[in-house]
Amino acid sequence: MKTLVTEQDILKYIKEGKRSIALPKTAMLTPLAEDRIKSAGLIITNDQDELKSNYVKDAFIANSSNTIVAIGCDHTGFKAKESTIKYLKNLRFKILDLGTYNENSCDYTDYASLVSQKIIKNEAHFGILFDATGIPSAITANKYKGIRAATCYNEFSSRSAREHNNSNLLVLGARTLGEESIISILNVFIHSGFLGERHQKRLNKIEQIEDKNFK
Repeated sequence: MKTLVTEQDILKYIKEGKRSIALPKTAMLTPLAEDRIKSAGLIITNDQDELKSNYVKDAFIANSSNTIVAIGCDHTGFKAKESTIKYLKNLRFKILDLGTYNENSCDYTDYASLVSQKIIKNEAHFGILFDATGIPSAITANKYKGIRAATCYNEFSSRSAREHNNSNLLVLGARTLGEESIISILNVFIHSGFLGERHQKRLNKIEQIEDKNFK
């Protein structure tokens, strides 16, 4: 089983003042982690010492061949959607491509609604949305009871969205993020799992708000 090494993992080593890092041979570095290593001038060695893996039992990647992903975008996110679908298919995820299917101008609300409905109907395990900034699609999706859409902009926000908020819909800004950043954020999202405990208590309060206000 490969160990996913993110930018946050590398930053921990830098804060400890280390100039070299021993990584297992199975380590898989995200693009942002690689950039951080290069910019800090760190030396990487292979060792038996394992970094704490973020690959957990209930992470989406753990059962990718049986996991359905609903994915959608507006015209600004079309290219990002297409490249993300190819990436996810290589990881054996099952894809529901809900459009849009070209770069003609369209409304993000339509595709955010389609993806959200697939999730709340249990026709998809989680979803991904693209628009220019990732903000309007998340606003739309969160109008649906049971949707926990998170606009993520780096690896830390992506991990937190899964571990603390049990997010079931990742929203990304195609015009605010580069392709490598999108893959890094997505990788952390699918390798992370909900931690439960005190975080579940907070989600329960969100559900109470939904029950009261979503009629």
